[in-house]
Amino acid sequence: MFNKGFMALIVVFALAIFTYGCSMLESIPNPAEVVKYPLGKTTLKVGMTKQEVEFKWGKPDSISTVEDKKRWPDTREMWVYHPQTSSIPIDADYLSETRKLYFDGDYLTDQE
Repeated sequence: MFNKGFMALIVVFALAIFTYGCSMLESIPNPAEVVKYPLGKTTLKVGMTKQEVEFKWGKPDSISTVEDKKRWPDTREMWVYHPQTSSIPIDADYLSETRKLYFDGDYLTDQE
């Protein structure tokens, strides 16, 4: 039905697609990572901008200005994320417990 040259071309093409697809895979998480981060790695880092935080976690439930002279010389903006559910038995960021994020200007400086 098909000549040998055409079949060889199809095999080479299929292998090229397969190997290219495998090279595109990111590292597969091990079971411990899946348990620790069931919804993916959404950990925030000090220095992130408000836009980056909002992209990862969405809009906060509340925003307020706080002053704590023991911790900071100036006022900070505090974003609060309330838990979405209390039935998650593991730490899933703001989905399982209230999180408070503190910003100095546009940058994340602390979190509780």
